[in-house]
This record gives sequence, C-alpha cells and structure tokens, in this order.
Amino acid sequence: MTDETKGLALVTGATGFTGGRLAETLVARGYRVRAMVRDMDSAAAQALREQGIEVTQGDLTDAAAIARAMEGVTHLFNIAAAYRDASHADDYYFRVNRDAVRDLLEAAETAGVARIVHCSTCGVHGDVMEIPANEETAFRPGDVYQQSKLEGEEIARAAMARGAPVSVIRPTGIYGPGDTRFLKLFRTVDNGTFRMFGDGKIAYHMTYIDDIVQGLILAAEHPAAVGEVFLIGDENYTTLNLLVAEVARVLDVAPPRGHLPVAPLMAAAVMCEAVCKPFGIDPPLHRRRVSFFTKARAFSVDKAKRTIGFQPQIGLAEGLRLTAAWYRETGRLAPAKPRQAA
Repeated sequence: MTDETKGLALVTGATGFTGGRLAETLVARGYRVRAMVRDMDSAAAQALREQGIEVTQGDLTDAAAIARAMEGVTHLFNIAAAYRDASHADDYYFRVNRDAVRDLLEAAETAGVARIVHCSTCGVHGDVMEIPANEETAFRPGDVYQQSKLEGEEIARAAMARGAPVSVIRPTGIYGPGDTRFLKLFRTVDNGTFRMFGDGKIAYHMTYIDDIVQGLILAAEHPAAVGEVFLIGDENYTTLNLLVAEVARVLDVAPPRGHLPVAPLMAAAVMCEAVCKPFGIDPPLHRRRVSFFTKARAFSVDKAKRTIGFQPQIGLAEGLRLTAAWYRETGRLAPAKPRQAA
C-alpha cells in the first residue's frame, strides 16, 4: 500500500449526510472508496460516481450483498442507520441498526478487514443525569431507535472483546451544510414561528459535520483507537436557549421570546402517533421531536482528545453561520431580508 493509496474503504450510508461527507473526505485523503447503495440508478448513486467513488448494489438487510461488498476492503465505516419513520415497523430498526451490524462485522472479520469503525450515537445514554456525561455513563435509551442502536453497538463491543480491530464512535447532534435535520429549527426561527417548550435550560450538544468526519477517520487510523469507544462532539455543550438565540443571531432576526408548557405538547405527540402509525403516516408531531425540549444531552469529548488527538475545529457560532448560509444559497431558507436604513 503506497502513500497515494491508503486502502479500500467501504462506507455504508454514503448516500446520507454524514456518510456522504465521510466518503468525499476519504477520497481526498487518498483512499479508494466503495459505497453500498440500494438503488444504482438514483441521483445519490450518480453523485457518488462523479466523485470517483465505486458504487455497489446492496441492502444492509442482505447478508450476501454485504459479503460481496466486503471483497478487498481494508477499512469499514458503518455509518448507515434506520431513523424514525412511521412507515417502519419496530423490527425494521433492529434489522438495520442491530442485525446488519452483526452481518457487517462477520463479513469484515472473514475478509480480514484491517480497521472497522462503527458509528453509534450519544442517544444510547438517553436523557443524561450527569453533566457532562462520558463514555462510561449508564445507558438509558428512550425510544426504539436508541434501543436498536444500543444493541448494534453491543455487537460491535463484543467483537472488540474477541480481538476484532473495531472502534465505536458516539456522535452528538450532527449538523452543517448538507444537513436538513435542523432545517425546521432554522426555518421557524427565521419566520418567527418558533416556540420554546419548557424552560429552555436543558443541555444540548452539537457536532459540526467536518468534526465528526475527523473523529471517524481518527478512529480508523490511530493505533490507540482499536478496542475503544469515543464520544465525538463540539468542544462545549450549550443549552436550548443559547442554541436558539445563536440561530437567530446568524439569521439576523429577533430571538424568540416566551416559553410554553411541554406537557400538553407531549400529550399531543402521543395522540398523533397513535392516530398516524396504524396507517403508516409519518406523524407531524411525535415524542422524539418533543424530546428535543426535554432530554439533556451534554458530553465530555476529553477521551477522544486525549487518546486519538481529536480536536474540534468549528465552534457553534461559525458552524451555525455556515449552515445558515448553505440553507439560504440552496433556497431552503428565504433570502435574508435587507436591513432597514436608520
């Protein structure tokens, strides 16, 4: 293996936000990259090809397809995950977030893959009781997504215990240009319809996209990463009040004022899910969205900094500014209103 070719990296979830940025960065760093996609004719697959990424057809629920995709691979990055969607039955989360992890690891070990990085989530800790939490904080998954991700991570840690070259990353809330998960927050702050439920003092922890990619690559390259679990996030956590105020600042709009009780919102979310789920309708309001206002997320990234040299590069203010600019440029947010002359 030469300096110009660092190996063949298989990236699952490469058509998504984090996996796509990771694949792009790996190419820039001299890796050959293979992406496993379900639809070879999709625009996302074509976009990967245009970046020089090899595209292979396969679904994570298909063990045979996984084995084929693993041929010749030196580095595996498992980024794919099933997120909350009313069209999915609960067992779908476990097939993708747990069972596919087992199939990927078995195929990787059989193929002699040199380094394996499994992307879990800080959500395995649920609503954290200690501030900041760390890698040893108790697990408290609060929904089927978090539970399935925890069970997938447990499979990865079991592989570590038997000597497989595995590292686990637990990212905090990932955002940045290319993300749409936080778009609703930006839109409602921008148009003045955002409402804060609860006191807004709850802790929240973000991770800029390039920083999570940095953490993933360090986990695959640093010798001290093997057999370890790392939380990856911004240098500091914040609160919802401060996050929303900073979003308003970068959008150059007035910050939202006032607070509403969260209990009626949660009751409405439970009812909305009960009505929509039997029909496979994605509910406009659900408990996981309400948990944004109620569950504390605050973590220490000291272990990653100390062990593998992780160092967050983009602070919250700059990251939100870059994200807002991308939303404006791509038409996801209305153009900024011109300032009134004094």
